[in-house]
Amino acid sequence: MLKTEKVNAGYGKLQILFDVSIEAEKGKITTIVGPNGSGKSTFLKTVFGLTTVYSGRILFKGTDVTKLPPFKRTRMGMAYLPQTNNVFANLTVMENLRMAGYILSEEEFKDRLELALSVFPEIKNLLKRKAGNLSGGQRQFLAMATALIRNSELLLLDEPTAQLAPKLADVIFGKIVEMRDDHGLTVLLVEQNAKKALEISDKGYMLVSGRVFYEGDPVRLITDDKFQRHFLGIIEDVEIVGEKTEKLEAGDVDGCS
Repeated sequence: MLKTEKVNAGYGKLQILFDVSIEAEKGKITTIVGPNGSGKSTFLKTVFGLTTVYSGRILFKGTDVTKLPPFKRTRMGMAYLPQTNNVFANLTVMENLRMAGYILSEEEFKDRLELALSVFPEIKNLLKRKAGNLSGGQRQFLAMATALIRNSELLLLDEPTAQLAPKLADVIFGKIVEMRDDHGLTVLLVEQNAKKALEISDKGYMLVSGRVFYEGDPVRLITDDKFQRHFLGIIEDVEIVGEKTEKLEAGDVDGCS
């Protein structure tokens, strides 16, 4: 569904990502974890076309979209939900959903709306409420519902459980799994709640200082003793010289403790 090939990107002249190659398979959940400032959110923005790409390629459904603007990526089936400002706060819940389906016929919109509300019944009785008056969890439900309205194929989720209570975070993770299992969405997830996110994932990546440090089985990453230290930003056994990084491969994890 998505493949990046040695992507170098950032903001203007400030480079954040270095030779990042990541794949998200169709109908799977791929999670990216890493310490604060490792480039996780920047990577999602790069996939959606919101940063400066200096070199490398971004392939979506086999098509090179590296130079396409975000609205064209959206029309191709890509949905990006940032950590904040992911709904129109001054519009009602229903108006947000209608905005998501503005290119659909009325019949198509009704079908997609019925589906979205079946997955997120938590917002069914809030359709007339301003999105700005919703709780944090309700906003996340609404944001993910808009992706279903648009019939997106790839969902880019940036910290969907940030600042949510643990029980509500578990509900959000459950919804992500449901969107994969029951509705065929491909999910690329960036999440600070690393253990929970990796537990529901099919593949895991870890970014350190803008470089891919690990890729492979998410369970093996969770059980790696050094994962905790790297996640806290205490970088060991990683050689970073200029643009060179010694990457920890999936098969190396067993020898890390």
